[in-house]
Amino acid sequence: MLRASAGRTRLLILEWLKDPAAHAPRRRNGPVTHGATAKAVAAGLGVPRRTAETHLALLADLGLLRTRRIRRRTYYRRDEVRIAEVARMFEKGW
Repeated sequence: MLRASAGRTRLLILEWLKDPAAHAPRRRNGPVTHGATAKAVAAGLGVPRRTAETHLALLADLGLLRTRRIRRRTYYRRDEVRIAEVARMFEKGW
């Protein structure tokens, strides 16, 4: 799940999504309320959108991110409860 440079990118995405409004480019329609899109994550991290989409999809499949589809966009948010569960598993030594 979190190996080498791909793992660092996924950790950066999780960190970035703690406060997407602080990192996201200004939007015409106001603050980031639903989460961040793959395009915003890609711009914030300086990676191609397809790369961001791949990482976001994996994190969502693992349950670390929640998705919300609005029109043609998918918004990603951290699932804090699931992240806390995974952190506890690692603290216990799995």
